[in-house]
Amino acid sequence: MTDPTQEPRFLQDPYPAYAAMRSISPVRPVPGSGGRPGYLVTGYAEAREALGDARLSKDTTAFFAGKGSRRRLHPAAARTMLAVDPPQHTRLRTLVTKAFATGAVARLRPFIARVTDELLDQWPAGGTFDFVAGLAVPLPVIVICELLGVPQADRHDVRRWSAQLFAAGQPEVIDAASHAMADCMTELIAAKRQDPGSSLLDRLIAARDGDDHLSEEELVSLAVLLLVAGHETTTNALGNALLALLQHPAALDRLRAKPDGIPAALDELLRFDSAVSTATFRFTTEAVTLGGTTVPAGVPVLIALGAANRAPARFPAPDRLDLDRNATAHLAFGHGIHRCVGAPLAKAEVAIALRALLTRFPGVRLAVPADQLERRHTRLVRGPASLPVLARPNTAQSPYGVIAEGVFKP
Repeated sequence: MTDPTQEPRFLQDPYPAYAAMRSISPVRPVPGSGGRPGYLVTGYAEAREALGDARLSKDTTAFFAGKGSRRRLHPAAARTMLAVDPPQHTRLRTLVTKAFATGAVARLRPFIARVTDELLDQWPAGGTFDFVAGLAVPLPVIVICELLGVPQADRHDVRRWSAQLFAAGQPEVIDAASHAMADCMTELIAAKRQDPGSSLLDRLIAARDGDDHLSEEELVSLAVLLLVAGHETTTNALGNALLALLQHPAALDRLRAKPDGIPAALDELLRFDSAVSTATFRFTTEAVTLGGTTVPAGVPVLIALGAANRAPARFPAPDRLDLDRNATAHLAFGHGIHRCVGAPLAKAEVAIALRALLTRFPGVRLAVPADQLERRHTRLVRGPASLPVLARPNTAQSPYGVIAEGVFKP
């Protein structure tokens, strides 16, 4: 049994492989990790059903019990809110939901706009600039670190460890990063107990120390999860959205002329190239039938959100970017009880950043051919590793600039 998702070209463009698999069956067996078989879901209806089915558990501790796993993930990273079922999941999610509600995000918008402008101030009007390193990475990192009260001195390490947590095929790197991140958050929690503030992390500490809604391990785990999930999705969504627009000049021109239309276009941009390619691990607690395929009990299930968002049965002509499409039913943020709690914040950051970019640099365009762009080497999230763009407006073809550590060089 071959797995097309393991081919090198899959990282560059997974959608032809997804379409081929879906045409045979929207639910199909694939090789799993450690030799264990699993099932991959590529159909929209099947993905939505699986995401909301309580028989697909996220309790990875229960699944791996007795299986002799050699992984050495820190418990705070291995057993996050994304890896537990109700009622534990319900209790943990309730504690953080208010921080990402619409009203809370609205209060953050001026801060997001100010940070965006400060980052774009470093982008001279001409030459080549790496959009990922210069805006898509630092903006959401700064925002989530500010929300959680992470000191400036720790933010570079937080980003580095977070990237390492998604290092496909490098279990030792992932495990080491999980311990580094958890140790950092443990030290930060201890420091905040000595000198409390008003951040979200301070409020979670108060919940732990006040009425014991959280264990100490759960507190550290929430801190790690919010830091990682709070910027990874947004970073990739920003990179994917700008790249899609740069490859579709009519759509780019439309939003450049009428930037007020950017919020309405976000759902289609998120659908077109999902920042989360495959949802986090689930397994069947009993036999489950999806799309006519019966998945046995005790088997891993991977739900390809990116594939589901390109399913023609739900989105006609799915490979076309259509800003007039009603794409609100996309699964880029998941579905059901595990739907991304930070979705409102992510959408606000993407909308604000795109508006500022297209307003200040209306002539932005790709600095290299699209097929030369490197994608991140992970099958869980999807986004460009770098995105060199030209800020020089309406000029003839220019020589490529040099990108080094995200620094502009004309």
